[in-house]
Amino acid sequence: MIRQLADAERRDWLRLARTDNVGPVTFDHLIGRYGSAAEALAALPGLAQRGGRAGATLAPEAEAERELAAGAAIGARLIASCEPDFPQALAALDPAPPLIWVRGNANLLNKPSVAIVGARVASAAGQRFARGLAAELGQAGLVVVSGMARGIDGAAHEAALPFGTVAVLGGGVDDVYPPEHSGLYERLVAEGCVVSESPPGRKATARDFPRRNRIISGLSRAVVVVEAELRSGSLITARLAAEQGRDVLAVPGSPLDPRARGCNDLLRQGAAICESAEDVLRALDSPGGWREPPAERYRPPPGEADEALRRRVADLLSPTPVSRDELVRATGAPAPAVFAALVELSLAGRAELQPGGMVVAG
Repeated sequence: MIRQLADAERRDWLRLARTDNVGPVTFDHLIGRYGSAAEALAALPGLAQRGGRAGATLAPEAEAERELAAGAAIGARLIASCEPDFPQALAALDPAPPLIWVRGNANLLNKPSVAIVGARVASAAGQRFARGLAAELGQAGLVVVSGMARGIDGAAHEAALPFGTVAVLGGGVDDVYPPEHSGLYERLVAEGCVVSESPPGRKATARDFPRRNRIISGLSRAVVVVEAELRSGSLITARLAAEQGRDVLAVPGSPLDPRARGCNDLLRQGAAICESAEDVLRALDSPGGWREPPAERYRPPPGEADEALRRRVADLLSPTPVSRDELVRATGAPAPAVFAALVELSLAGRAELQPGGMVVAG
């Protein structure tokens, strides 16, 4: 249900989201099952105990208050996924990020957007192409989304600033990295928008970037990769975009340049070619192109799991990802009960619920 949270509810949402072993999948299930973050927080110790852990260490209320105060001090807003100004495209993800911090013009988050991503150590030609593409897409009425990194990201943001651009950060919304982008960051706050899932004051670590990349693709109708090596964050963003049903486009390059290998590989795998803004606009207008997401996403009905089912589900888990549907087939139990068992096991640290319906042993 789309609704505005009161201050106390927002604090409870933040506490639930910051509690150990409560990822987006578990958060979404708990809100759907208990109806409010306060009720979910009250139920967590018992659920973790049923999953095989002595109890759950809830995020302290004082810590949530400090995070809210830190955000307010820099003029940032904390927006929950149930609120009307949460980005509609992001809310349609399964699961959506429970909360995002925003600085700048939040209205940009609900406008049609295209992500432009690529190499940090980008060629001059690649940066020139990114600038031209960003400016043309901006003139066509699209907001450009990227990650404020060196190279392609920075070039795209700079060119799109007059039209609208959104930077998604791995650290907090006040984490300016790289340092030489401090001027760009100030302009993004003043003229564009900066978004993060992380608390204000947090410095980005390696584990933050997959979540950052998922938001970049989730906000966007399409993702364009300008330059990327075969093992790069830009290709992770492209893979996430494909999983989310977004269009993926790649700029072809010379086989002699390692920065072109990732893009050329995407083209071999079926990505659309991007040689100009017209290619992006054509992809968005095609019959198979991006469609408006539903206003509300489906949540499974709440279920109950007994000890025998929890043991069976735990025995089926391994380091190899398996789908929740496969676990339902293997146990022969009702899907809501299997999912309830998975949530309890995840709260006990015995399972990890991943986006896309996959599960691994914790």
